[in-house]
Amino acid sequence: MSVIYILLAISIAVAVVFFIAFILAVRSGQYDDSYTPSVRMLFEDELVKEKNKKSILTKKE
Repeated sequence: MSVIYILLAISIAVAVVFFIAFILAVRSGQYDDSYTPSVRMLFEDELVKEKNKKSILTKKE
């Protein structure tokens, strides 16, 4: 039974270490997306369907 307590304590300690490592990585900007903004202008905007335009115009009137 004492082995279960030891394994539980070790697993919680490992989980806390990984959580702290994750928080430090997020704060340091490791997960920031620096690639997408530079290529966003190369993609065409989505075309607005005529149906959506007409429904918006009728709702305003």
